[in-house]
Amino acid sequence: MPRARQRFNNNAQNQMQMRTLEEITDFVQREIVPRYDDFDAGHGRDHVQTVISQALTLAQYYPEVDQCLLLVAAAYHDLGLAYGRDQHHTHSARIVREDNRLRKWFSESEIDIIADAAEDHRASSGHEPRTIYGRIVAEADRIIDSETIVRRALLYGMKHEPGLDRERQYHRLMDHMREKYDYGGYLKLWIPQGDNARRLEEFRQTLADEKAFRHLFDTIYDSIITK
Repeated sequence: MPRARQRFNNNAQNQMQMRTLEEITDFVQREIVPRYDDFDAGHGRDHVQTVISQALTLAQYYPEVDQCLLLVAAAYHDLGLAYGRDQHHTHSARIVREDNRLRKWFSESEIDIIADAAEDHRASSGHEPRTIYGRIVAEADRIIDSETIVRRALLYGMKHEPGLDRERQYHRLMDHMREKYDYGGYLKLWIPQGDNARRLEEFRQTLADEKAFRHLFDTIYDSIITK
């Protein structure tokens, strides 16, 4: 290898080795998190901050995981919503690969890991995440809290199908809940150490109790329309 190229590669490698979690966190909070202000209420700043926090918490069970890579994957996972919901996960991966700022800290192979993790987070993607990074981000994105789940799904329905009245919003949401969260639903969990399995079972019990679920729906619906 010519000396000039070798010297360039060594310098680039040294620069990437100098990254710190604090530096990456500052970049993410300053440059990436504010982009979530353009999305619906269920995918705003609160959502991405929760996914980041949950991902870093789950990382404690996997000492081999580079928290800097994981942080960026969690931060970028929903940026593709800027291009619509249907293929947002693939757009998120593209955004990662096209963001040259990341090359200040990460090699091309690391950027591929980040992009794959961002792409693999979607519950309805139909395949298992390709890496531990993808499994952690996907798990962190499964925010299994009854009120949060129903509120996010209802806000989405009210935004994208505003012509539906209360009853039709209820039935649309109930169909979606059963398709995603019920036994045999497409939601999959990937990290056994987390609390999601227990929370999912609790939510399934609520979903099975039609009276309790209707009360939850009506409470959240009323809180939204009276704001």
